[in-house]
Amino acid sequence: MGVDVVVVGAGVVGAACADALSAAGLRVTVLDRGPLAAGTSAAGEGNILVSDKEPGPELALALSSLALWPSLVEDFDIEWDSKGGLVVATGDPTPLERFAAAQREVGVDARWITPVEALEMEPHLTRRVTAAVHYPQDAQVQPVLAAQALLAKVRRRGGVLRPGVAVVGLDARGVHTTEGVIACEHVVNACGPWSGEVSRVLGAPIAIAPRRGMVLVTAPLPPTVHHKVYDADYVGAVASGDADLQTSTVVESTAAGTILIGSSRERVGFDESIRVRVLRELARKAVALFPALADAPVMRAYGGFRPYAPDHLPVIGADPRVPGLWHATGHEGAGIGLAAATGALLAELLTGATPQLDPKPFRVDRPGVLLCA
Repeated sequence: MGVDVVVVGAGVVGAACADALSAAGLRVTVLDRGPLAAGTSAAGEGNILVSDKEPGPELALALSSLALWPSLVEDFDIEWDSKGGLVVATGDPTPLERFAAAQREVGVDARWITPVEALEMEPHLTRRVTAAVHYPQDAQVQPVLAAQALLAKVRRRGGVLRPGVAVVGLDARGVHTTEGVIACEHVVNACGPWSGEVSRVLGAPIAIAPRRGMVLVTAPLPPTVHHKVYDADYVGAVASGDADLQTSTVVESTAAGTILIGSSRERVGFDESIRVRVLRELARKAVALFPALADAPVMRAYGGFRPYAPDHLPVIGADPRVPGLWHATGHEGAGIGLAAATGALLAELLTGATPQLDPKPFRVDRPGVLLCA
């Protein structure tokens, strides 16, 4: 028996697409070659941010997603934490001030505060802070719980979830998998860092590559960090396309009392090795921002792969080369935060509804994204 849509990839972006499509009345099957929500989503910090995005299409997508997330998962406990963000400068504050001013012009709640006010919000911050911006809209979720909540809604509507099933081809009969052919009208490639590989299997390659990131996790501590706090240089690292290692200071707590310390970005393919030099750099920068962490015991470290697009914008929409093929990928480290609006936009485009956001910046056939088969 056929379905309307096969969504390939059961991370948070694939789950959000499946949720929006099934809510629109379509019959949906979700495939993943591994367990559900066990890839990039399981390795993320769960950030839902507007603070790190300059005015433009990605910020518009982030603001839309921020508005959608609470209603999408209101019946589930996904450990939603409206902690807010704090971006601090320890040098010349002018670039941060200009960045925040531009964000305010497009609707971001970016509150310029003094070093004294920053220390009142985060008493353990370094005294070298010269200025800061408070972003009350920033939030955090537990990403695996969020993805599972969305997939549970798909299942309630009659959708089918099939973990452990890989896609091996696509033709007029439907999607070819390791467990047979699934007849369908549409296929959504939502495979995160593996979207480039899967796009080739589907006959329409796109330029999505993995970008590795690592995180340190401390043992549970007394209340030490109260917001998502990062140095102003984090914004530059997010927007950079440099293949070499980049680190920037990001520190935040979890509900369990542990402290997450990031972040790193490095294009090393799918190399999963733990790089001690990266962890040392993360620790050094975290202690510079929060000196009280100098003696904090580290409980573990983990890494994951982000789906990197050459122009740092998600790829959302129909592939012009293969009828019925759609892509929802390329969110890099912002997939959790952008997932809700990505699913909504993809469903609007696929069903012919009027999109609430301009889809052109995310189109598949933009320069640098399409590759030759």
